Amino acid sequence: MTERLRLVVMGTGPFAVPMLRAALASSHAVAALVTQPAREGRGNRPAPPSPMRQVASERGLPILDPESINTDEARAALREFAPDLLLVADYGQILSNASLDVAPLGGVNLHGSLLPKYRGAAPINWAIYNGDLETGVTVIQMSSKVDAGACLAKAATPIDPDENAVELEHRLSELGAPLVMDVVDRLSAGKVEPLPQDGSLATPARRLRKTDGEVDWNRSAQQIKNQIRALYAWPRTSTCWLRAAGEPLRLILCRAEAVAGGAAALPGTIVNASGDDLVISTGDGLLLIREVQPAGKRVMAPGEFLRGYQVKVGEKFGPAAV
Repeated sequence: MTERLRLVVMGTGPFAVPMLRAALASSHAVAALVTQPAREGRGNRPAPPSPMRQVASERGLPILDPESINTDEARAALREFAPDLLLVADYGQILSNASLDVAPLGGVNLHGSLLPKYRGAAPINWAIYNGDLETGVTVIQMSSKVDAGACLAKAATPIDPDENAVELEHRLSELGAPLVMDVVDRLSAGKVEPLPQDGSLATPARRLRKTDGEVDWNRSAQQIKNQIRALYAWPRTSTCWLRAAGEPLRLILCRAEAVAGGAAALPGTIVNASGDDLVISTGDGLLLIREVQPAGKRVMAPGEFLRGYQVKVGEKFGPAAV
């Protein structure tokens, strides 16, 4: 028989929103949301509320937002909600064992990969960056070691060859929400069978850096396309147009296609810049630019970009000279 549990949901970003909505729609009681503190926006103005704050506010949920959840003060505040179980996704802090122990059943975490592959902060991005054909979500029993807890449930899904990280994150969040609630039901009924991870198969998914977005044109066209898809939201994928007349112009590459073979030209060379076609040679194959954003401008189709700028075949894309 399923027992009604008191849940505290912990999350900040959009990946956690379907899980919160599913918990609110379940037979269990959601006592509060724990989320990251609100940050200042540009010009010292308050930043827009996070997606999780918006949902919690709409439903009248209490919100706890400590700078660190792993302090005596924060744990005391969390204990006031008397949670049986913590539901965690896209929160942004690592919970200590003492914090997990506030709830008798500890915590479960929704992670955006098929663990033990891609443990870390950016599993969705690195799956696309590395050209994986499949990924998924895993619900784990939380421990103080990042993403290393026993697996409670998994669900796999193919990665569309044109899907970017924002689109895939949305799909995975929707895939994971009912999976988490199924685990909650099974936990409440004592029917969960944890499966330990094989640590020897673990691969890292470190936090993204701004430098990850710099294009190395010696890589293949497919690899660069994957980079563009993986870093679509941040840090974006960029290069410089090393134009003959004028200073280098930074370009953000928003969408592209990869074509095998092509012209024998040095990587980074513009091999077609006519009509609606902007084509760059790479270390293996050609990259057809589908959307580009010049520095300080809006996103453009290649034809619009070429009509506004005097791009010439033979010019190069690459890093600006230091």
